[in-house]
Formats: sequence, C-alpha cells, structure tokens
Amino acid sequence: MKQFITCVFALFLSITSLNLVAQDSTTSPVQWQFNASKKSANEYILSFKAVISPGWRLFSTTAKDDELNTRIVFDSATAANVTVNSITENGKLQQLKEPVLDNMEIKFFEQEVALQATVTAKEGFKKIRGTVTYMTMKGDNIPGPVEAPFLYVIDAGGNISTQTGGLLESAEAAQALKRTAIDLNSPVNDCGGTGIEDDRSKSLMGIFILGFLGGLIGLLTPCVFPMIPLTVSFFTKQSPTRQKGIFNAVMYGVFILLIYIVLSIPFHFLDSSNPEILNTISTNVWLNIFFFVIFVVFALSFFGLFEITMPGALANKAGSKSGTGGLGGIFFMALTLALVSFSCTGPILGSLLAGSLSTNGGAMQLSMGMAGFGLALALPFTVFALFPSLLHSLPRSGGWLTSVKIVLGFLELALAVKFLSNADLVEHWGILKREVFFGIWILIGILLVLYLFGILRFKHEGPVKLTKVRVALAVVFLAFTIYLVPGLTKTKHANRALISGFPPPLTYSIYGKDAFKGVEAQVINDYEKGLQLAKAQGKPLLIDFTGWACVNCRKMEENVWPVPEIKEIIEKDYVLVSLYVDDRAKLPADQQFVYSLPDGSKKNIRTVGDVYATLQSQNFTSVSQPLYVLVTPEEKLLTRPVGYTPNEKEYKAWLECGLEAFKKGGKDAAVIIK
Repeated sequence: MKQFITCVFALFLSITSLNLVAQDSTTSPVQWQFNASKKSANEYILSFKAVISPGWRLFSTTAKDDELNTRIVFDSATAANVTVNSITENGKLQQLKEPVLDNMEIKFFEQEVALQATVTAKEGFKKIRGTVTYMTMKGDNIPGPVEAPFLYVIDAGGNISTQTGGLLESAEAAQALKRTAIDLNSPVNDCGGTGIEDDRSKSLMGIFILGFLGGLIGLLTPCVFPMIPLTVSFFTKQSPTRQKGIFNAVMYGVFILLIYIVLSIPFHFLDSSNPEILNTISTNVWLNIFFFVIFVVFALSFFGLFEITMPGALANKAGSKSGTGGLGGIFFMALTLALVSFSCTGPILGSLLAGSLSTNGGAMQLSMGMAGFGLALALPFTVFALFPSLLHSLPRSGGWLTSVKIVLGFLELALAVKFLSNADLVEHWGILKREVFFGIWILIGILLVLYLFGILRFKHEGPVKLTKVRVALAVVFLAFTIYLVPGLTKTKHANRALISGFPPPLTYSIYGKDAFKGVEAQVINDYEKGLQLAKAQGKPLLIDFTGWACVNCRKMEENVWPVPEIKEIIEKDYVLVSLYVDDRAKLPADQQFVYSLPDGSKKNIRTVGDVYATLQSQNFTSVSQPLYVLVTPEEKLLTRPVGYTPNEKEYKAWLECGLEAFKKGGKDAAVIIK
C-alpha cells in the first residue's frame, strides 16, 4: 500500500502534468501507420501498425474496460454506418503483474504490433473516421489516453484508401482564431484593463500567505512539531560556539526554504513552453479525478487507517549524508526533515499544488506558495536557535497533535469533493449537482463537529479533553455547517456568497436549470453566432471567456451580474456570449485541425474549449478566466478587457464606458439588419 501511494504521489507532483503535455506531442512513444484493403463487397480490413519506442509498452486491446488498454474508437457517423466484425492483434503479446500498479496484471506489446479491424460498411458510406485511443507505459510514467486520428475513404468503385492519419493545418480555420479586426492597442475608450501586473502581484502575495499558513499547520503535525526542540538543541549544543550554532540553524532554515521552492521548478518549464498548459492541466477531467482519489487517500491516512511515507531507502540515504559535517551535512539534515515529515506535510503540499493549478497564477504562483510553506517550516528552527529560552514556552507533544491530523483529514475530504465536482462540471455527468455538493459538505461538517465535541472517536486516539480551543473550533465549524444549509433549498438564500465559486453554479441544480434566474448568455460557445446576433440587434458584444471549473467566474455570475443595475445593462444593451475554454466536447472530425502558433509550435484543435482558449490567448494575450471583452459587431474593440472584477461599481462603470464608446465610435460601423 505504501509503495502504491508513494508512486501515485510522485505522479501527482510532476509526471501527470507532463503526461498531459505528451498527448499532443510530436515525440509520442508510439508512431502509427494506417492502411486498408478491400476484403469483399462492403467489407474491409483496416490496419493500424504501431511502432513503439524502445523501453515503452503499448497496452493491448484485449484488456478490460476498467484496465489500462488500447481502443479503436469510431466517430458517431462511422459507428452508425460501420459494423465491426472482429479485431485482431499481430504481435508478441506479453502479460505480467506490474509492481508500479500494485501488482495489477497488464497485457502489452513492445517494439511493434499490428492491429487489424475487419468491418462492414453500409452501402454508399464513404468516410470511416475515428481514433486509436491508446495508453503506454515506461517505468512509472503512464501518459494517456492519447488519440491517434485516422481517416479511410471509400471511392465510387468500393475501393478503400487512407487519406490521412493525423490533423492538418487549415488556413481558413486559423483565420477564424486570429481575428485581424481586433486591435488590442486601440480601444475606442481607454478604460478598463486587466491590471495584470497589479492583479498578479496581489495574487502572488495571497498564495504566499496561504502557503505560509499551510506551513504553520504543517508545524502542528506529529511529524514536525517534536523535531523543533530536538533540532535546535542539536545546533546549539553541538556547535563549538553560540555564533556557529546560530549560523548552522539559520542555514538549516534556508535549505528547508530552498528545497520546497525547487519542487516547483518543473512547472516553470511547462508554463514557458505553453502558457495555456496549466489551465489545461487544472481542468483535465482525469487529473481532477486523480486529485479526488489522492485527497481521499490523504484523508484516510490522517484518520489513521495507514501511513503515507517516502521510500525508506531515500530517507535513510539522506539521513546518512546529514552527518558529513559542514553545509553539505546541514543540507541533508534539511532534506531528511522534508522526507520523514512527508506523511504529514504531503497532503498539505498536495492541496497547495492543486489549488495553484486550479487558479490563473501559473508556475510563479506555485513557487510563491511553496516559498511561503518552506518559510513557515524554517522560521521556528531559526527563531528558537536565536532565542533558546523560548523553547520552554512550547506546548508539549501529545494527543492534540493527533487531533490536528484528524481535523485536516475532514478538510481533505471536503477538498476531494471539489475536485470531483470540477470533473463532473466539465463532462456534464450530473452526479454532483449543486445541492448534492452542499449535502456532502454538510455531512462532513456534522461529522467534524461531532469529532471536536468528543462524540465521534477514532480507535487510535487517547482520551479526549475538551479544551477551550477545541470547543471554540467546534463552534466555528458548526456555524459554518449551519450556514451551508440554505444551499439545499430552492429559495433566494440558496446562493451562499461566502463560498461562491466553490460549489457548482446555481444553474447546475437538481431543481432544474431555470430554478435560479440569473443573467443568461444569449449565445453559448459560438462566437460567430454571437457576432451575427449583435449585428442583427445593433448592439455591442460582451464576450465572456469563462470555464466550468472557474471559481472566480462563478463569483462574478452569482454576485456581480445579478446586481439589478448591472443585470439591466447586460440584458438590455449587450449581446452576451459565453465561451467555455475548458469545454471538452469534441469538434466534428472535419473541423479538427492543427494551428500554428506565432513561435512556430503547433497546437491540435480538437475540442470546443481548444478553439476558445486559443481565440482568447491569440487575440487578447491572456489565458486567465474570467476575461470580459466589449466589441462591436465588426470586432472593433470598445474598451480594454477586464478580468475578475468583484467591485460592482467598477464593473458597472466599465460596462457604461463600453456603451459610451459604442455610441461615439462603434455604432457608426454597425449594420443593423431589419
């Protein structure tokens, strides 16, 4: 169990994100070759040959649906007109139990394999489209599922040929993404603006503070707290002079800080290679499910069911190096602390990582969070080394440390629900409607309150003492749980502003989409239709770049847009189009293409979200949501775009500035169709 959890957490920290990048990489570990032949009238043999890179394994098509596998998937039109008679594999099939996957039995191929599908096409059907959806493995790296598209064409004589095995560039489609009429530097009115530098500065400071608070919580866990007096005593008593002891303790703290900052460095490479990648990662369905599973595992660990640890060999090796003396020895002492405390700090770090990826701050935001976390862990060792007498004021280790872990376990469960909700929203599964989300959080809150009052107990705990701090904390959580209750109702109080953005939107309700009337977009996920409607009505267009998993987007929609004055302006004077950049709905096969970015790199446009994420980044140099843009029907920019604007007066003034710009400089260009 420990080995499995360790591997999963390693994937969680770095490999998973790299896998997501690999899905569209030109350096895929498998290169596919597509061929086809006619077997008889309307019956064909489709061939998919896989050339597998050294060291990689391609999973078999014979694995069960709930296992790692490869699948031949046809699009809807093909599935309706083509019958699959059989699928065979020509290659050396291997089968073994994989330790990395907790000894799960896997079936795979190495070097190469040829898949053959014998199919029958209906009379007159001309194009067989689909993808080979496959998964590969090398060591503990398991990217995927990755899609390799194919297209077979049947001519008038019934002969079949391969047209293409991948996406092609389309000049016409590319022009639809890069809108030449939009001039970001020349708005009619010079108002608005994202204030990106100020916003980023505030965001970075905010995540630093959150990371610092997370580090303080980490200090109060059984893995770290007892180490403070032991480590400080070591530096003060083992050093030849007091000055040397203080220097060593300070360097110990510095190394702790640097170790946690270094953990964020790989994400900077991802962020620089593709500015949209962290947003893509954060809204990826499988990664959100991954976070959900990990957080549940963390919670169970905090409840005492098992312990999550780093590999013993790694911790022992670092520990053996700590006795070498000098700065090198101090560094390995710091590294040893980071490794042995992992069972307590890992879940907190996981929350920090997941939170950073789910916002728009990029890799720098993650680094700031890690810096705050490392600083909070490092400070006590330095402060107590400077003032050893303060050690006597520290509370003694005891059962209260276990209570801290259990409280964190309940909080981890609540966070787990949030990530499952993200996946549910993006895929529209409908399993975690708003009221279901509130119900689960209320249940977790009740259990937490019962635990704090000593009614709910865990076997591994000692006697519970109801201290003033514990009772006060119980009262706070009880009040918060009661605050959540109206979220279950169909009343005007259902919108809980304090946590707006965390639960699903009001429209994602068991009572139906129309149960809570808000400001609805006239057009959703179709920019061209939005322009046409704006032209027909002679109104400016309000473009809302949003996301299903975007917290700040929900805050704007539920707290700012419903303000009567703002609601009236949007509904009366604008055409609102909402473009979801994380919409995973696949485009029709003939509308998928490769887009060339200005730096020469290529991006596969496969989904509706790909279209609008690229439209936003290429025309407005922003990958953050929400982003609001005002344009005329001819795409003349009326104001500078704005991002998250919780100040109602400020947002209203921006909308009015756009109307003024439309009247004086934009309306003349509008063609009103009657």
